[in-house]
Amino acid sequence: MEFNIFTVIAFGLYALIILGIGIWSFRRSKNMNDYFLGGRQLGSWTTAISAQASDMSGWLLMGLPGSILVGGLTQSWIAIGLFIGTYLNWRICASRLRKMSYAAGDAITIPEYLQKRFFSTSPVVRFVCAVIIFFFFLIYTASAFSGGAKLFNFVFGADYVLSLTIGALIIISYTFLGGFLAVCWTDLIQGMLMFAALVIVPIVLLVKIPDLGGAFQNALNSNAVTEYYFSFIKAPDGSLAVTTIISGLAWGLGYFGMPHILVRFMAIKSSDLIKKSRLIATIWVFVTLAAAVLVGVFGMMFLHNPENAELLAKFNEMGDSEKIFMFLSSSLLPALIAGVILSAILAAIMSTADSQLLVTSSAVTNDMFKLFKKNAGEKTLMWISRGTVILVAVIAYVIALDENSSVMGLVSYAWAGLGAAFGPVMLLSLFWRRMTIQGSVAGIITGGASVIIWENLPIIQISELLDTAASPTGQAGIFARGVTLNEYTGIYSLAPAFVLAVVAIIVVSLITKIDGAKVNELFAKASKTEIDGKET
Repeated sequence: MEFNIFTVIAFGLYALIILGIGIWSFRRSKNMNDYFLGGRQLGSWTTAISAQASDMSGWLLMGLPGSILVGGLTQSWIAIGLFIGTYLNWRICASRLRKMSYAAGDAITIPEYLQKRFFSTSPVVRFVCAVIIFFFFLIYTASAFSGGAKLFNFVFGADYVLSLTIGALIIISYTFLGGFLAVCWTDLIQGMLMFAALVIVPIVLLVKIPDLGGAFQNALNSNAVTEYYFSFIKAPDGSLAVTTIISGLAWGLGYFGMPHILVRFMAIKSSDLIKKSRLIATIWVFVTLAAAVLVGVFGMMFLHNPENAELLAKFNEMGDSEKIFMFLSSSLLPALIAGVILSAILAAIMSTADSQLLVTSSAVTNDMFKLFKKNAGEKTLMWISRGTVILVAVIAYVIALDENSSVMGLVSYAWAGLGAAFGPVMLLSLFWRRMTIQGSVAGIITGGASVIIWENLPIIQISELLDTAASPTGQAGIFARGVTLNEYTGIYSLAPAFVLAVVAIIVVSLITKIDGAKVNELFAKASKTEIDGKET
């Protein structure tokens, strides 16, 4: 993209607004409850949009349109799975978690909630949770930083490392200052900006494509796509996309275990507001996911019109399908409007990274440091939290230094790890009274470890015929190599890991003891009517 002063102005104004909110929130965050949950005073709109904006990171405007552009509509099963998961999470978990977390000693983090839910004095569950959160959120935050670097590199032509540094500093600044309030209010603004941008771009593309059928035929003739591009159930080679469908739907399971989304349910002013929030969130998610899919589809058709051959050549030169939204915005819209639209990508990146930094900070402070320094004051804990934001951001920054990393790949890995580790535990803790603390720990470890094993360990040996150029010895022949379960099956790791975690929780819970009277009392307390956000 050519440098344009109007684009710089749009980005600059956006950054100033975000930092201003951080400073305002800094003055309002007086204690840990304020910093991590905003004093449990969020309204319906802020809760709904903040929850979904923090969920839909840069992958929504980069990874998803890029995968649709290249792979066709079978890739939209990810969007379908996420939409179903969003609705079910709000429908099943939101109200219950708001009440249970307050009834369980006003817990302000997911690890603290689990410890209090099972009446445990042992710090084991909180420590295990904190380690899992720290590990997978490092990868998740790195994906956001990587997306930000690609954005600044595209808009300003800046060096990747410089672009990465600028984006990271902006995100760190207002998260460090304002905590949860800053994150939620900026997420509200960013969520609305993302919504507008994703609606505008496919509409502009549709206007620019005079003949949809002809554009698709041109893409077919150029071998850019196959005849199955618009099929939901067939892969590009014509085979049934069974693993793609299963893996795409499995993404929806991740919602039940996303700490940065679940804390929004805990922070809403009253569970009575959740029905309205659910409606807002469901509409927002449906429209933005559908629009992101259309950006990929219409983008493919637009670029393969003969009259756009020059644009297609420029896009191909970039060699990165994840930049399709940026490229189309800058190519089709006036500079100032393009700057605002491109700010939506920054908004998507920031709205997720800030939440991840805050949740990781809360886990380290409240669920690690506080366990060993029980008498630490509120002010000390808040500064430890802010210091953790810096530490986590620096490590994520180092991970993101690889400019060849895929935003979608990093998000996929982190989403699976968090979803499998916490999803089964959170669901069963809210509805199954027989569940024990030992079962929860077993489930968390099993879910997280299963994802790591499934994605990383080459535990299956396969043989393949290699020519001289590809073989390790420089000679043609059949060679054995190890592949991961992910490579071998094509199944997204979240699906099997989620199932294994559920089994671990049930088996271990059934062979360990539980204080039935205390559990019944907790569930009874959580079912009482709320008044002004407090349990009666």
